[in-house]
Amino acid sequence: MATKKSVGDLKEADLKGKKVFVRVDLNVPLDDNFNITDDTRIRAAVPTIKYLMGHGSKVILSSHLGRPKGVTPKYSLKPLVPRLSELLGVEVKMANDCIGEEVEKMVAALPDGGVLLLENVRFYKEEEKNDPEFAKKLASLADLYVNDAFGTAHRAHASTEGVAKYLKPSVAGFLMQKELDYLVGAVANPKKPFAAIVGGSKVSTKIGVIESLLAKVDILILGGGMMFTFYKAQGHAVGSSLVEEDKLDLATSLLEKAKAKGVSLLLPTDVVVADKFAADANSKVVPASGIPDGWMGLDIGPDSIKTFSESLDTTQTIIWNGPMGVFEFEKFAAGTEAVAKKLAELSGKGVTTIIGGGDSVAAVEKAGLADKMSHISTGGGASLELLEGKQLPGVLALNDA
Repeated sequence: MATKKSVGDLKEADLKGKKVFVRVDLNVPLDDNFNITDDTRIRAAVPTIKYLMGHGSKVILSSHLGRPKGVTPKYSLKPLVPRLSELLGVEVKMANDCIGEEVEKMVAALPDGGVLLLENVRFYKEEEKNDPEFAKKLASLADLYVNDAFGTAHRAHASTEGVAKYLKPSVAGFLMQKELDYLVGAVANPKKPFAAIVGGSKVSTKIGVIESLLAKVDILILGGGMMFTFYKAQGHAVGSSLVEEDKLDLATSLLEKAKAKGVSLLLPTDVVVADKFAADANSKVVPASGIPDGWMGLDIGPDSIKTFSESLDTTQTIIWNGPMGVFEFEKFAAGTEAVAKKLAELSGKGVTTIIGGGDSVAAVEKAGLADKMSHISTGGGASLELLEGKQLPGVLALNDA
């Protein structure tokens, strides 16, 4: 992916008095009383917004929240205004819509350095259809475009891709820039040795990532529910563990591909098995080749943790996507927590550690180690697609540097 023009390339002369349409990802979780339960995404959007405010722009913020069908009050962005105002140190104004006359009046009234939050852009079905007329209406509010919503960059929607056709320049925000630098940079040009740790329950959702990484890594560590499909492909009994029967040939071919490319592929040597899928299940550690009938593997065992840790000690760059076990249950969280701790420790020694979205991020947050990693991706699907080597429409739409 070519290097994109960034908001940091724009100076006072480009920004002062200009109306800037900023697509941010404020899709935060709310509780039943509409309190924000995790403001990570709002905090992640702050540097770009502050930069624009500081250079005298009139900032127009656009985001989605949830998957509303039409105008749905419970998906309104209104509950976000107090926290956003607090973080930005200004009173953020809120519109009741994202297009139309009332919005145009509010934009016209914005002072330099002022911030207006538009209502949920997904209240219009045209947003997800990337309808050109709708994109034109959004774009008509502003002079230029900044996309800082990496989490939706893999979607070609009106506010993520469509508006860029009508606004020049169209540039990446700081968060988008950091995501691309780390995720594209690490995969294209990693400091070696380069290791990837891929986990999660199914091989099928990670095929693209595994195949793409096999061409780049020196070490590939596999864990999580997907490991049982690999065990079964190797002829091991897996008890009642999760297996994708239709992916056994694929697992075999991935093992062969790794061998042919000289990639050191590590599967867990021991497993924590349980007599049922529950937090209070009876559990024991067994060798990978000895899972008893009626038992299911829910985590990697202590021997695997040791082997994995030792192999990671040799690396300079590590990407991690997907947990090692059912970390939501305390009893089966040890493998995932051990990986998080190891990466935090290596990060302190100068190793580049990248947490590639999804459940791994939750696991690192849970372990309280988020601030120790080099980079934590804010995009689940978007980071997976980048690691698979796919082009993201929201990024392609931006001007090249």
